[in-house]
Amino acid sequence: MCGIIGYAGSSQAAPILTDGLARLEYRGYDSAGIAVLGPQGQPQVYKASGKLPKLRAAVGNGSPMGRVGLGHTRWATHGSPTDYNAHPHADCRSEVVVVHNGIVENYVELKRELMGLGHEFTSDTDSECIPHLIESYLDQELSLEESVRQTAARIRGANAVVAVSQRDPDRMVAFRLGNAGGIVVGYGEDEMLLASDLPALLPHTRDIVYLAPGQVASITQEGAVYTLLDGSPVDNTVSRVAYDALSAARGKFKHFMLKEIHDQPEAVTDALRGRVSFDGLTVNLEDFPYSDDEVRRIERVVLVGMGTSLHAAMTGRFWLESFARVPAEADNSSEFRYRDPVVDSNTLVVSVCQSGETADTLAAMEEAARKGAKQVTLCNYPSTQTTRVADSTVLIRSGIEISVAGTKTFTSSLISLYLLGLFLGMKRGTLERRRVEDAVRELAHLPAMIGSLLENREQYEALAQKYARRSSFLYMGRGVNFPLAMEGALKLKEVSYIHAEGYQAGEMKHGPISLIDENMPVVVLIPRDRLYEKMLSNVNEVKARGGVVVAVATEGDDELASRVDDVIYVPAASGEVTPVLMAVPMQLLAYYIAVRRGCDVDQPRNLAKSVTVE
Repeated sequence: MCGIIGYAGSSQAAPILTDGLARLEYRGYDSAGIAVLGPQGQPQVYKASGKLPKLRAAVGNGSPMGRVGLGHTRWATHGSPTDYNAHPHADCRSEVVVVHNGIVENYVELKRELMGLGHEFTSDTDSECIPHLIESYLDQELSLEESVRQTAARIRGANAVVAVSQRDPDRMVAFRLGNAGGIVVGYGEDEMLLASDLPALLPHTRDIVYLAPGQVASITQEGAVYTLLDGSPVDNTVSRVAYDALSAARGKFKHFMLKEIHDQPEAVTDALRGRVSFDGLTVNLEDFPYSDDEVRRIERVVLVGMGTSLHAAMTGRFWLESFARVPAEADNSSEFRYRDPVVDSNTLVVSVCQSGETADTLAAMEEAARKGAKQVTLCNYPSTQTTRVADSTVLIRSGIEISVAGTKTFTSSLISLYLLGLFLGMKRGTLERRRVEDAVRELAHLPAMIGSLLENREQYEALAQKYARRSSFLYMGRGVNFPLAMEGALKLKEVSYIHAEGYQAGEMKHGPISLIDENMPVVVLIPRDRLYEKMLSNVNEVKARGGVVVAVATEGDDELASRVDDVIYVPAASGEVTPVLMAVPMQLLAYYIAVRRGCDVDQPRNLAKSVTVE
């Protein structure tokens, strides 16, 4: 997750910027940079691939002089992690400098337009189109604030951007679009700061404002002015935060679980970084150890995991079979190790283990290793146990997850499995080029789609008020969405202590239908896909028996709303990507019901974050 820090005040900016970046290192990054506006307002830009010591070496012994500046740590999305792709980025005349977090979905058309106007680009990033756009509006005699607002109006996707300019050297202008990438503004003594996360600000101030989606902040040493994209003023109230590590990490959220649910647009972006080329419309997994011939000789894939990771594995099974056209199965790690599994050197075992330390999954991997299977592990942390056993690691890059119930680690695992399926399909020659290109184009929109699902808190609070005192829930799905029904039921059990079960919808008439009555809500995952009519039949069966249905459906399916008791909408997407979107309503429903019941959301009873014993 890219880190952003900005400063305008009476002190020298450079040391504050580098210190702020150090406090954001936990977010992960592959390059870093700072820009400081000099005595005459000219931007002095220093950046380097690699970690902060390399940036400090690039800056040298004498820090650049100036009291306004920006800093950035970057995970590569567009373009490899090189010095020239690192942030900050500047316009043609190096008068405008920006740092950026997110994906500019329409950057190809913007870049083509700007190049047609004579702008020259020096990086492979989508971010570089932003300072060029700002420059084009400044050349029309607009102010820096108005130029940034006009630029924000042209950009599609979920993004956070901060800009400075030689033409207005005392000012920083920031904007936020959608729910990917936050901006926190800090009010200090004779200084103003901003950052992507609260810990970078706490050494200087406890008085902060969180920039909301669709807002612009114009910041000088004296304070900040907030507007909407159309220039309408916004009155943001300054709040004081507690000066302790937990409060700082939790930010504006009441619980870590809610914060981590809201982290998901950014976590998904990070899972894509460096693996998806939005220019070449292709997928590449770093350090993949098998040759194309070895990949083509794979006869079977076995995915193993526990709990939430097992549900991710169950979903990944569908993608691997669909994309790579190889038989795949998902198995509980604790069962796999005891059934003398039939695997050999032509079997690929994919372990999903966010902690990298789960005892049963490690034992399953050791069993697979004894039988000579190829092994890839999905993990959130490098150098953990699973990464030592497997031949290759796909880091899910979700960042630190504190709440016991997995949320962003689940969606990051899903994305990593989706990319693995695409990658193996390309290697095996089972995916048409057009299908890969369509998949990559859709992935560019995914963070913004997830962000849109985080905006309707009132709906979930109303559902929680309505259903929090029920004693049992049933979740149903079909096909690739069945594992999401399992995950939805697990989340509700974990954090609210309500009994819940996830079923394949086709199984309902073979037993679960006997439970249906007016006291048991049935959460039905019913997107507009090839199984829609089948799911609709299940809805009708539940309603015919007096059941209560909460549907999770595709936006625009207004007819369904008249057939069910409540409906939660997700954006329209391909059938392959829909399960990632379905995850968010499952998490939010469980969270708000648990809060309504007064449960300890972040530390549910009897549960641990990582199960390191059998």
